[in-house]
Amino acid sequence: MQRIQNYIGGEFRDPESGQWLNVYEPATGKVYAQAPSSGASDVERAYEAASGAFQAWSSTPAYDRAQALYSLARLITENLDELALAESRDTGKPITVAKSVDIPRAASNFEFFAGAILHSDSQLHDSDGQALNYTLRKPRGVAGLISPWNLPLYLLTWKIAPALATGNTCVAKPSEVTPMTAYLLCKLAEEAGIPKGAMNIVHGTGDPCGKAIVEHPDIPTISFTGSTAVGQWIGKTAGGTLKRVSLELGGKNPNVIFADADLDQAVETACRASFSNQGQICLCGSRILVEQSIADEFTKRLVERTKQIRIGDPNDSETEFGSLVSKEHFTKVSAAVERAKELGGMVHTGGSPIHAGGDRCREGYFYPPTVICGLEMGCDVQQNEIFGPVVTVTPFKSEQEAIALANQTPFGLASMVWTRDLSRAHRVAAQIEAGIVWVNCWMLRDLRTPFGGTKASGVGREGGVDALKFFTEPKNVCIKL
Repeated sequence: MQRIQNYIGGEFRDPESGQWLNVYEPATGKVYAQAPSSGASDVERAYEAASGAFQAWSSTPAYDRAQALYSLARLITENLDELALAESRDTGKPITVAKSVDIPRAASNFEFFAGAILHSDSQLHDSDGQALNYTLRKPRGVAGLISPWNLPLYLLTWKIAPALATGNTCVAKPSEVTPMTAYLLCKLAEEAGIPKGAMNIVHGTGDPCGKAIVEHPDIPTISFTGSTAVGQWIGKTAGGTLKRVSLELGGKNPNVIFADADLDQAVETACRASFSNQGQICLCGSRILVEQSIADEFTKRLVERTKQIRIGDPNDSETEFGSLVSKEHFTKVSAAVERAKELGGMVHTGGSPIHAGGDRCREGYFYPPTVICGLEMGCDVQQNEIFGPVVTVTPFKSEQEAIALANQTPFGLASMVWTRDLSRAHRVAAQIEAGIVWVNCWMLRDLRTPFGGTKASGVGREGGVDALKFFTEPKNVCIKL
């Protein structure tokens, strides 16, 4: 059985504890590898390596840093098949999705930030002819980067790329559920010219491994993507030592569909936005709000389209929908649907576990796309993030009711609005409490734009220029004339 190792100071190392975690292939329910169960001593060793490499890496010209990141992007692309297989095996997502979306986006992250660091600028202010003030931005030091299991390589590189581009070094922790792509990334890093110690990856659970990163007294910057509960703990903990934090947390995103929408596009995109990656994307539109006059027709067509999704073995090129990521998450999703039934929700399709993918996947964690109607917006199923292939449909009568329902949740990450009325699109987008509003589309992303949520969906921004600013410290220089 393959054993994944930590990557510290340019070397692969076993955990100091000698303890290992089983890594399951969720499509089969079987263990296929082991990963380190790292603790505080492993994190300390990784910090020392990162700290030791910081001076040389931060003083490396931006052009040279960019070339190393460009090389790493190229190597990711050249190793697409191996990385996609690892991602599919770790997560249960169809291998075709890993090949066409996740791995290419990971490469794009390094390409984007490599280019962005070469085109950064600085402000200069003429103080009425008495002085010139200009702003320098310096790397902050060792960045602590903690990423989730749903898009393991893409979201990990979204943190590593801007941190390295700006001259920081890092200690990163991928999810213990999906460690393989991070391990393979380490094998490419040295070949790409990333100096030893600049990028360090430790594997383990949130406690003690992630906890040790957050609590480390000399790691001044924490970027975390994950649950709201953990994000709240990080915020409190980091606040005590005034660390800079970026927290990209949960979502319960509304998809608002008005009667004048292009119904064909709205149905097709709503299906994709509900069930892509088995619904395990923080940006999924899990609450569909439909104008009452078209609610029955929309629901009928959404259910028909959902039933056409091809569920099966992630290794099959025809599969569109794979397994959930773990037995624990499978249990959580199943419990949420049962709770919806208790509350009087009507399940139009899905609603119970299935067997899929033939004999190889007989013990896999498969739960079908599920559409539920008839739930009050204030119930726990509508309010709590399920993070699975479960979507609710709720009718509304007016524009103001749609906005009120959209905002009736603790979260504020993303949203969609479907209408042909341009004025309405602007009005509604301005009033929805979310960091992103997509109008007549979903998941059209531009890395130059800010990314992040409001309310319980987090603080900080991780896109484009905002990410470069997050990982650097501004310093004003005032020169008297």
